[in-house]
Amino acid sequence: MPRALWGRAAFSWAPPCGGEDHRWARDNARSGGGQVEDGVFSLAVCARIAETPAMKKSLDHLPLRKQAELRQVVETVRAAFEEAISTRRAARLKDGKILKVILYGSYARGDWVHDPVGRYFSDFDLLIVVDHEDLTDGEFWHEAENRTMPIGPDIRTPVSLIVHSLDDVNEQLDRGRYFFADIVREGVLLYDTPGAKLQKPADLKARVALEEAERHFEKWMASAASFRKVAAFCMSDDEPNLAAFNFHQTAEHLYHGVLLVVTLYSGKAHNLAFLRKKAEVIDPRLAEAWPRETKFERRCFELLREAYVKARYSEHYKISAEELAWLTERVDVLRGLAMTVCQERLGQLRDEADGAD
Repeated sequence: MPRALWGRAAFSWAPPCGGEDHRWARDNARSGGGQVEDGVFSLAVCARIAETPAMKKSLDHLPLRKQAELRQVVETVRAAFEEAISTRRAARLKDGKILKVILYGSYARGDWVHDPVGRYFSDFDLLIVVDHEDLTDGEFWHEAENRTMPIGPDIRTPVSLIVHSLDDVNEQLDRGRYFFADIVREGVLLYDTPGAKLQKPADLKARVALEEAERHFEKWMASAASFRKVAAFCMSDDEPNLAAFNFHQTAEHLYHGVLLVVTLYSGKAHNLAFLRKKAEVIDPRLAEAWPRETKFERRCFELLREAYVKARYSEHYKISAEELAWLTERVDVLRGLAMTVCQERLGQLRDEADGAD
């Protein structure tokens, strides 16, 4: 099973450090260790404090336009975060800090997709590392997500944020979790804070990975099946909105299942567009579940995406029998594809575990 989401090469930009470290970085850049442009170094704060040597420190593989966008995204996210915590009273919140911003995924590897015809555009995938678990709550990041929407002249690329505390990331690295280990090995350090160290990724035993993946498979496939049954009951009981909500939950649980079985990681997300994109990068076959050539097809998926909130709380949410019938068919296709992807991954893990025993 190809782990396309977590791939090959990765690079980074970060703001300069100060004092002696600033002068060291400047001298190193002039001697060939990096570039200086308008006071910004293509070095991760300073190489002497980069605790993870494998992390790249250059964005030179990206077009200049993309480099400028990433700088703008980092500045925008930091500014929005500072505003979000400025009114808080608890010290752990008002004094909270972004410790790292790491680019991962296709833009880190250099295999991003920009396909206007197929309506597919790769995201800037960013891991935000903060200094307290409470700061990972979505309320601190809603504004950052709004401000980084690709609707203005400075940011044209979709941005996808995930937020974890430093302690959590290091715990995952100590456990050898693929997702975080690959980010550390291949990621692009865009912003860094001196002293915020990441652990060296541990090796994850194949048998342990298999057992965890099997638990995820059983849990998430079972819950998806339960929501599918409820959706069918709601349709028979002439409750279209509740049926739409339960179809949303079916699809959400299928996507979480795929992500967890293949990578042992899935963030706290309900947005089906976000989950679909992450899962389809892992295995493009999953895109077959959602044709998107016609307005009807795109509208139906949007109705499903909106169902998580609007189908329950908005009096204006309406979905027709025809749209529900189409969603029934496509969710069932998604289930079949998700089962295939997960079972193939489990088979791979069983082979690895048997070979290691």
